[in-house]
Amino acid sequence: MRLIMVDPKTLNYKNVTISGLPGAGSSILGQKLSQVLGWEWFSGGDFMRDYAVKKGLFDKTKSVHHSASVYGDDFDREVDYGMRATLKKESGKILESWLSGFVAQGIKSTLKVLVYCSNDDIRVDRLVNRDKVSIEEAKRHIFDRQEKNLNKWTRIYQKEWQTWVARDKQSHRLGQYFNFYHPTLYDLVINTYSHDRRQTLNLVLKKLNAPKTLIK
Repeated sequence: MRLIMVDPKTLNYKNVTISGLPGAGSSILGQKLSQVLGWEWFSGGDFMRDYAVKKGLFDKTKSVHHSASVYGDDFDREVDYGMRATLKKESGKILESWLSGFVAQGIKSTLKVLVYCSNDDIRVDRLVNRDKVSIEEAKRHIFDRQEKNLNKWTRIYQKEWQTWVARDKQSHRLGQYFNFYHPTLYDLVINTYSHDRRQTLNLVLKKLNAPKTLIK
């Protein structure tokens, strides 16, 4: 773990958001970036999981995460608005969640990173190995959860899509849902199928203009 924090004032951005669907590698990138920069890392998925377990909304013995449909709209909005406030007021933060890039729209001091894997079979394989689940369960976790989340977020963030997202990007959709993962909403887009963990980390560090000693 890095003991010295890289001063955000010396970089191109003072905060970072990392967004990515299950199996894309967003959590790993967040952890590694936090270790290298000495910045605080917040995992939205872990935070929501802990909340759901405490409230009895989710079985803690399950290794996979739950969909956003298990808790109320107000809690979703409270967490996401809290992230947006953090990005506006603080520095040296790495916020990793499905919607962290969305809540950072219009905040120029934040580097918005999107990671994706262009091969769905690889995404499934990653979850099978990480969570020790069957292929069928991994597929349900990825695709069913994605549809439930997009359905909920499209419903509850109608106003925010119109006010946070630039007007020329508001038409981006995934069928009936808002496309929270359209590349034009992000400053840096990385395919983790064609880039390994170190390459992915280095791309973010270069975009931040981090010291060359940190880039390997």
